Amino acid sequence: MISTELELFADYYQIHLFDDGSVTDFGDAWTEEAVLDHLAVDTDAMAVGTTVNVNVALTVEVLEAAPEEDSAKFDHVVEASLQVPSGRLVVMGSTDYEPEATRFGIAAGPVRVRAARSNLAEAERLGIDSDDDPATMERLRLQVWPAPHADPAVIKRWKPLEA
Repeated sequence: MISTELELFADYYQIHLFDDGSVTDFGDAWTEEAVLDHLAVDTDAMAVGTTVNVNVALTVEVLEAAPEEDSAKFDHVVEASLQVPSGRLVVMGSTDYEPEATRFGIAAGPVRVRAARSNLAEAERLGIDSDDDPATMERLRLQVWPAPHADPAVIKRWKPLEA
């Protein structure tokens, strides 16, 4: 397993991951359902929605096989499939400079991605101040492993407290 810790700016409330060379435009992918699920998916790219429009703490794990199910530790968990023909997965904030984005070498072909988010209530409560302290930042773990294509799935849905 390869595990990398990053801190990315979740501009427009999203983090992007895609095949190196993808030209996907997420404009049409953010359907009403995608907004509710915090997950927009295209053939070779996905955008994971965030609760905040500031920095988030991100862990990327490149695995050889599907991980154990541990959604009880998280607030919101979704999965989707991507095609990664280049064998290089790019992970970045939506407005980051792509040539400088972090890339991960993975097995070329179809992969499954599990996006597990935590600390959402505290991050939402503090809003733009949530990234002032690591204890209050929204956290996102992305797990990637080789797998045949499967439809996107919401494993655990977070429902924010209504004001």
